Amino acid sequence: MKIWQKATDSSKEVEKFTIGRDPEFDLILAPFDVLGSMAHAKMLCKIGLLTEEENALLQKGLKEIYIEIEKGLFKIDEGIEDVHSQVEFLLTERYGEVGKKLHSGRSRNDQVLVDLKLYYRAAIRELVHEVEALFDLLIQLSKTHQNDLMPGYTHTQLAMPSSFGLWFGSFAEGLSEDLGLMKVAYDLSNKNPLGSAAGYGSSFPLDRTYTTELLGFMDLHHNVINAQNSRGKTERTLSFALSGIAATLNRLSQDCITFMNQHFAFISFPDELTTGSSIMPHKKNPDVFELIRAKTNQVQGVPNSVALLLTNTSTGYHRDLQLLKEEIFPAIENLSDSIRMSTFMLKSIRVKKEILSDQFYKHLFSVEVVNQLVLSGVPFRDAYKQVGFDIENGTFQPDQSKINHTHEGSIGNLGLDEIKGKFQKALSQFSFQSVDKKLEQLLR
Repeated sequence: MKIWQKATDSSKEVEKFTIGRDPEFDLILAPFDVLGSMAHAKMLCKIGLLTEEENALLQKGLKEIYIEIEKGLFKIDEGIEDVHSQVEFLLTERYGEVGKKLHSGRSRNDQVLVDLKLYYRAAIRELVHEVEALFDLLIQLSKTHQNDLMPGYTHTQLAMPSSFGLWFGSFAEGLSEDLGLMKVAYDLSNKNPLGSAAGYGSSFPLDRTYTTELLGFMDLHHNVINAQNSRGKTERTLSFALSGIAATLNRLSQDCITFMNQHFAFISFPDELTTGSSIMPHKKNPDVFELIRAKTNQVQGVPNSVALLLTNTSTGYHRDLQLLKEEIFPAIENLSDSIRMSTFMLKSIRVKKEILSDQFYKHLFSVEVVNQLVLSGVPFRDAYKQVGFDIENGTFQPDQSKINHTHEGSIGNLGLDEIKGKFQKALSQFSFQSVDKKLEQLLR
């Protein structure tokens, strides 16, 4: 059954090609489709297109379907095109002609749009909570290991002393910045497109402000064409936000892979968190971090794929937009898995102590010695040359037990409270609680 079907149906080849992977994605969108329909039915009643009794029947039926979805009992039957058709079919089958009235004043275009907006909003919430758990762990690790020194690198060459506290803290602050871009994506996802119909509005006196309030949206897309054009714009913005977090995790995973290498041996993990080799008994492979690296690289490629899908599309709906789901939905899943597994692994990380006491790392302290000479009154260029000559002559013997970095964000002053403040400020910008309240009221 297709809600647009008239006398002539599409050929099987056309149907299969155009539907693509939509059935699997529609099951993800199902609860949000029901929520959108509940709000739409209430609005139709408010403007007089449904009676109170008809609205009550639809609300009852839609709540039943919502519960079935939550219990995993909902499916899209053979021959039914999509989740919207399935919901309408069930309502009509169970409650009669009133089910056929639900689609008044809307198109599948704005129906899909509102489903996607609600889904993205919920998915962002889950990602933010997962990021928060990882952030808290990184701050804890930074505090625990603030005095454990390690080498710092530039150009992948030994550079200056660093610390595990500084290293862990860098990713924590990075995540706080990543939330800023995610908030932009959240705001765009948190605008109501319902009532834009096929992109040109309706002759029914729809109350779009009312559905905005019912669904807990922050605002509505006022211009109906812009509402339709937000499909694609929302995904593009979200893809960049996903990519930002992915880039942070990608660098973290690569560092862990490097530092686990026996030539470094800065960190280690319990055997049960690594994998072995079929022929080399000594191997402890960083497979989890390698997969995080790969998955986050996939996510970082999504903005380009989304941009190419949107290339050459004019104003209004195009079937090209359907393929955005094939990029965004897996990216959300991959990023979520990567965040959770990063947190899981880092809970068991073991840090090597006293790394920089080894003479191998003495050249890391060259800048420390230069700075000490400058503080004693030697001009910087002269101090630099003196230390350089000592290194060339093999006479450079620094004190590798002393590091005196005190400025903000350095080894001796990690600024963890300030970083936590940044993260909490970013977190407070999201309106998760107000959304929860509105959806609870809608479902009551």
